[in-house]
Amino acid sequence: MKIKLKRAYEKPSKADGKRILVERLWPRGVSKGTAALDEWFKEIAPSPGLRKWYGHDPEKWPEFQKRYRAELKANGDEVERLRACCGSGPVTFVYAAKDERRNSALVLKAWLEGLP
Repeated sequence: MKIKLKRAYEKPSKADGKRILVERLWPRGVSKGTAALDEWFKEIAPSPGLRKWYGHDPEKWPEFQKRYRAELKANGDEVERLRACCGSGPVTFVYAAKDERRNSALVLKAWLEGLP
């Protein structure tokens, strides 16, 4: 499975394939038409408590990854539903975070691709 990542604020393209929003909250300032999404997986995103605790603090990134992976492990049904939705074609996970190097979509992508 090959998953690409793209911020919700970037223009969609045909190369994105199936576009799946992997955020619990809708991205600010983005209309549904502009987002051009095929699916929205709210329940796969970090829990509200984890999201608030992390607050995009780079110092908390290693612990955030550990905690989010634990949530994914406990949320097996939703993970499998997402995996099935990804199918065989190109897939792009759409996320809203400003930090392109430290966000939940990266952790989710690695989880589904079987990376540590």
